[in-house]
Amino acid sequence: MKMYPNTTLVIIGHGSTTNEDSSEPTQLHADSIRKRGLFSEVRCAFWKEEPSMREVLYGITTPEVFIVPNFISEGYFTQKVIPRELELTGKITLRDTQRLYYCDPVGTHPSMTEVILKRAQETAPNVPLEEITLFIVGHGTNLDANSAKAARDQVSYIQEMNLYGEVLSAYMEEPPLINNWGTMATQPNVVVVPFFISDGLHSYQDIPVLLGIEKETGPAASQSEVFRRNPYDLHGKRLYYTSAIGTEPMMAEVILDQVAAFNS
Repeated sequence: MKMYPNTTLVIIGHGSTTNEDSSEPTQLHADSIRKRGLFSEVRCAFWKEEPSMREVLYGITTPEVFIVPNFISEGYFTQKVIPRELELTGKITLRDTQRLYYCDPVGTHPSMTEVILKRAQETAPNVPLEEITLFIVGHGTNLDANSAKAARDQVSYIQEMNLYGEVLSAYMEEPPLINNWGTMATQPNVVVVPFFISDGLHSYQDIPVLLGIEKETGPAASQSEVFRRNPYDLHGKRLYYTSAIGTEPMMAEVILDQVAAFNS
């Protein structure tokens, strides 16, 4: 594992003022990386929680700082909000005696594929892969074409491996819609992986209702049983539902991969 002496790693998350589970994955991945001693310091910052992005760089004295957005896709936050809040001038920002390196968001790195495959396999461990339709579910929005791109890219990568009977992307707010999964899937078993960083309102409330495994929105993910009642028998198929991909411990490796990829 490469060491980064005299270097600080800053991981940027969205955070939430209403969902206590939102920042937890970012904090856990930071702790995992911190324990390895690869960097002089590892810090987190958030848009909607403390420590804020405007504060996180204060007091950092290392000559190099890598900034990794813990976001699924390129979009408004990674292209506008984070650069503005951190006063970044581009991929490399020179500030006094420091160099700030702004990495791509974690969800765009090819190693995300391995994370998805691990999560899917753990969720339906005894089901033949050729009898599974794997859904990667993103948010999607007509306001930002990049919102759905990361999920589509992962579908393409996994399709090329010829592991599953079928691999599809679906979305909450743009076609193909995840609430039509029953007619879209051709295999007897269905695994649904929410392509989100944390178990927020979408993964533990909205998507379960759209899938039909819940009739109404439920409690926070930390208090919910929706991820632990697999499988569900619906539409003549067996449905397996995973927690958000960003909660997988392997995401710490993806963060490091984005750092390594910066100069590659």
